[in-house]
Amino acid sequence: MFQIIFTPISSAEMSALPKVLQLEILSEFQVLTPDFVKDNPEKFGEVREGKRVLYRYRTRDYRIYFEKTDEGLTIQRVLHKNSLKDFLFRSKLPVSEDEELQSNPAFWALIDSSKKKSD
Repeated sequence: MFQIIFTPISSAEMSALPKVLQLEILSEFQVLTPDFVKDNPEKFGEVREGKRVLYRYRTRDYRIYFEKTDEGLTIQRVLHKNSLKDFLFRSKLPVSEDEELQSNPAFWALIDSSKKKSD
C-alpha cells in the first residue's frame, strides 16, 4: 500500500497553513503513484547525500521535501519558497536550488531536525 507519512515537524508545518491550502497541497499527492518520480522527472528535484535521496516537489509557493520508503513517502519538510530563498541567502549560496542544497550541511541539518524531535 502506498502511504504518505509526515514527520512531526512536517506535520506541524502543514498544520500551520490555512485548512484550504492544506487540502490543496494534499490533493496534489493523490495523483501520485509509487513510480511517480520515474514517470514525471520534470516535476521533481533531487537532493543527494551519499546514498540518501531526498526529493523536492514544488506546489504553489511551497517546497515539499520527502524520501521514498518501502511504505510510501516520508514527508520531511514543508517549506515556503521564501524560506528557502532566505536559507540560500543566509548560507551565501547561489540560487541553484538542488545542487547547492545537497552540498550544504546546514540543509541536511534542517531536514534531519525532524528525526531528532521524533526520537
